[in-house]
Amino acid sequence: MSDSQPQQPPHSPRSGKRGGPPLPAPPRPPPPAPRRAPPTARPPPRRHPGAPGGPHPPAPAPHATTLLLAGARLTDGRTVDVRLGAGRIQAVGTTGSLSSPVLSRVDLSGYLLLPAPAEPHAHGDTALTADGDGPVSYAPDEVQRRATEAALLQLGHGATALRSHVRIGDVHGLGPMEAVLQARRSLRGLADLTAVAVPRLLTGVAGADGLAMLRDAVKMGASVIGGCPDLDPDPTGFLEAVLGLADEHGCPVDLHTDGDDPARLARLAAMAGGLRPGVTIGPCGGLSRLPLDAAARAADQLAAAGVRVTCLPQGDCAALERRGLRTAPVRLLRAAGVRVAAGSGALRDAGNPVGRGDPLEAAYLLASQGGLRAGEAYESVSACAREAMGLPEVRVEAGFPAELLAVRGERIAGVLSLAYSRIVIHRGRVVARTSAVREYCDSAVAVALDLPRQGRTEPGP
Repeated sequence: MSDSQPQQPPHSPRSGKRGGPPLPAPPRPPPPAPRRAPPTARPPPRRHPGAPGGPHPPAPAPHATTLLLAGARLTDGRTVDVRLGAGRIQAVGTTGSLSSPVLSRVDLSGYLLLPAPAEPHAHGDTALTADGDGPVSYAPDEVQRRATEAALLQLGHGATALRSHVRIGDVHGLGPMEAVLQARRSLRGLADLTAVAVPRLLTGVAGADGLAMLRDAVKMGASVIGGCPDLDPDPTGFLEAVLGLADEHGCPVDLHTDGDDPARLARLAAMAGGLRPGVTIGPCGGLSRLPLDAAARAADQLAAAGVRVTCLPQGDCAALERRGLRTAPVRLLRAAGVRVAAGSGALRDAGNPVGRGDPLEAAYLLASQGGLRAGEAYESVSACAREAMGLPEVRVEAGFPAELLAVRGERIAGVLSLAYSRIVIHRGRVVARTSAVREYCDSAVAVALDLPRQGRTEPGP
């Protein structure tokens, strides 16, 4: 399967590719009982799910059976079976203790089972535009296609929930927001996508239109209010408008800022402290360019106000002018008590033409260059990312949501180093799988040293 053309995984156990366990076959629903419409009843007009005024695409029917994840390794070293049902983890037990003939089964021998990562900072409206010739099209169908494809690519990496920042205003109006919301509806059952409304200006004469459009975006279904105060002539006025509207509608706030102005950060912390749904800022690479004492004071102020930070270890996003590729000082922020999540940012757009949108790569960069331990780095793209997005906590324990990622490997450090084969579970069912097989030519050295290798189990070309 090409990286640029994600597909929904097959449901037949015979359609799995070499190098990974097969997907479970869905149960056959019982035949519906015959029903007769009354003689005077007329069938309602049929509408395409994507047409204006049409119904939302139906969510996949819940599976009648539960799913058993067999032989999975946990981060504490245990090997367990995990039973899933009704979108949650029902039980975790020793290998073989949960077996039942009625369960669909996925063999996770050789896989590490983790809480699924989440993507707190995506740009679905601009994703996958770096390779195009000429100006980027913002026609609604093109934006919907890009946003859907980008979400599926990131789902394949393991992100079962995504927050997409969407520009509104200028010549495109609310078209991109409408397209991303349509992509959200089409992804139901595969991934959870939320939209952040990102106006350009909110102050002055031009800002009046931006504020009105921001209100309309919230009414349309944007669940988070964003923007970039750094680019407004009146950053403080921009913050006042965003925080006031967020308080009015009970929405969280997620703002772009470089974070290189300590006074501006202090004002933001003072203003944001009382907003109950919460405030997140990012990518804050400018904090790394401040003197250490100024950065430490800013971190203390953000922590006291409960403001979260989303860093982008893979590079800047197109919403900010490129001022350098330094990542926010994650260790300094964490030491001050700031909750720091990590996002992917640009996915092959002007902000990063080679962006991968892979949460595990973000964690790898925090571990290899950001000074975090492997477990802390993974937490930044899983638990901290979900917390920043207002999502419930996930643990591999009974009662928690069945949002899981299985990666071939034994420990977190090895997974972040060589995270090739992955199985993604959303709401208790397998929604994506990536299988990788590495082969070497026959070698007496490999045989003599008994080196690990993974190869085909059936004849191949």
